[in-house]
Amino acid sequence: MPKYLPISFLLIIVLALSSCTALNITPTVTVEPTILRPLAPTATAVPTEAPTTTVEPTATPSPSAPQPITLTDDLNRKVELPGPAQRIVSLAASNTEILYAIGAGAQVVGRDAYSDYPDEAKSVQNIGDGISGFNTEMIVSLKPDLVLAAEIIAPEQVKALEDLGLKIYWLGNPKTIEEMYAKLQVVAQLTGHVDETGKLIDSLKARVTAVDEKIAGVKDHTVVFYELDATNPAAPYTSGPGTFIDLLLTRAGGKNLGSSMQGQWVQFSLEALIKADPQIILLGDALWGGITPEQVAARAGWEALSAVKEGHIYPFDDNLISRPGPRMVDGLEQLAKLLHPDLFK
Repeated sequence: MPKYLPISFLLIIVLALSSCTALNITPTVTVEPTILRPLAPTATAVPTEAPTTTVEPTATPSPSAPQPITLTDDLNRKVELPGPAQRIVSLAASNTEILYAIGAGAQVVGRDAYSDYPDEAKSVQNIGDGISGFNTEMIVSLKPDLVLAAEIIAPEQVKALEDLGLKIYWLGNPKTIEEMYAKLQVVAQLTGHVDETGKLIDSLKARVTAVDEKIAGVKDHTVVFYELDATNPAAPYTSGPGTFIDLLLTRAGGKNLGSSMQGQWVQFSLEALIKADPQIILLGDALWGGITPEQVAARAGWEALSAVKEGHIYPFDDNLISRPGPRMVDGLEQLAKLLHPDLFK
């Protein structure tokens, strides 16, 4: 056996290895680069500098695994998810608005029949509603990893959906605007949009603070009758104490006539209405019933009201103050401007 391999034989090996590299095949023969170098005159034949053609691996690191989520909903039920929900069915318009507002709209695969905001939500699969009935077969076929319910969904309905193998989170109504922020944070955790939601809440807080500061000096609170349904003009329905409407009217510097009544949705007799003599009438039924200020002014007996005499009858988008979500702040701003226009010039 010769002490050194012939140079021609070594060149053949090098060419073979070059071909393997071009085909991305890992060679099984390792050739030390010093074999091809002439022997140095001293005993130190190993190069002292690092090779200049080192190739680092190019593998793309895999994304970190999603972290499990465990939260207790407002029915005191523990809800566990393997990670942020990616396929969500919303059972309430308020929940749908929250999901889109925090940046989770693309994750919504089903929505209730009343979810009409934002416009993008209308293109999502309609799964019915809690009054006429949800299409449970449709919900199951959508394969949601989370069904987001609201307080309008009865616990019995939640149980029926759970029995179908669905994961349900029941989101209760906030009692204040500040509690609404907390509800947004809960949905953010469930969907993986914590950072976006934090920025949204900061913006909402700033807008509410701006209204609070303008209203802070108001001493005469405008008396308001908020009309929900006047199918019977002699006994129209209004919003009682503890409702979102009552909350926002008060915070906007108004006095809700319905706050003195018993119950959340109450009828107000025409006699009591004339006696209270509201300064402003807001038509929450303008949105769904098409009621106009002209129609109100033409009602028998209503011509005695100061709001009618002075033309202070205004249609109002009831969705802004009846759906517990981010647009409650829009409702607060609009109410404050209607009740105290001089403060918002």
